[in-house]
Amino acid sequence: MKIAFIGGGNMAAALIAGLASKLAPGANIHVVDPNPASLEKLRQEYGVTVAAAAGEPVAAAEVLVLAVKPQVMHEVTQQLLPLLQAAQAAGRSPLVLSIAAGIRAADLSRWLGGYQAIVRTMPNTPALIGMGVTGMVASAGVSVQQREAADQILRAVGATVWLDDEAKIDAVTAVSGSGPAYVFYFIEAMQQAAEELGLTAEQGKALAMATFTGAAQLALQSPDPVPVLREKVTSKGGTTYAALACMEASGVKASIVAAVKAAAARGKELGEQLGAAG
Repeated sequence: MKIAFIGGGNMAAALIAGLASKLAPGANIHVVDPNPASLEKLRQEYGVTVAAAAGEPVAAAEVLVLAVKPQVMHEVTQQLLPLLQAAQAAGRSPLVLSIAAGIRAADLSRWLGGYQAIVRTMPNTPALIGMGVTGMVASAGVSVQQREAADQILRAVGATVWLDDEAKIDAVTAVSGSGPAYVFYFIEAMQQAAEELGLTAEQGKALAMATFTGAAQLALQSPDPVPVLREKVTSKGGTTYAALACMEASGVKASIVAAVKAAAARGKELGEQLGAAG
């Protein structure tokens, strides 16, 4: 599979690292980015071919991964449009795979002259260590083979979750796309509490990190639902009960639910703003 990345930032680098070790040799991966340092680093580490601007290698690719900032996506698609049209004229329909937050498939299609072979995705930052999760939705023009190719590419850096409605991408963005920040926020709070209770910063960090890692793995591996696991740790009148009662009284769960919904609403709003270009 020949894959061209438009953009060579952190998420693109994570995907390239996963692909180069599992799915496609570096020689079959082409990266376009205006930053010479980023290109040289990727070339040296993974053996990819590189260029400062999109050209023939992009037109020849079977998959185009759009990994640029959402704010410049419209400009980038205008540069890609003649290359995509050249590929179509040669009888090929490459898959366009977007990992840019907020850019709707309908807007991408419009900017690309009505092109339909588009998969929109929402990965998250744990992809940087191969432990991400990506929400994915395919447009009507995506073939079975292209859908499988998209799934293989994103599975190189973690799990994938396919959606039947693009509108649900906003929920994915709010839950898993932004989700790592919520976890980091909670870890920060636990570390702060540890220090205020007399532990060192190093001790607080070690305890908080190990607790999150262990609890997440237990939830993954246990046949019990998460609420049951929580109940098993909570003896009435005990220390955990006191902590959870305090959280409930302070509206912590309701605040988290409201925060995720606010993120989803903002994702929808951004999609509308970004889609207004062109």
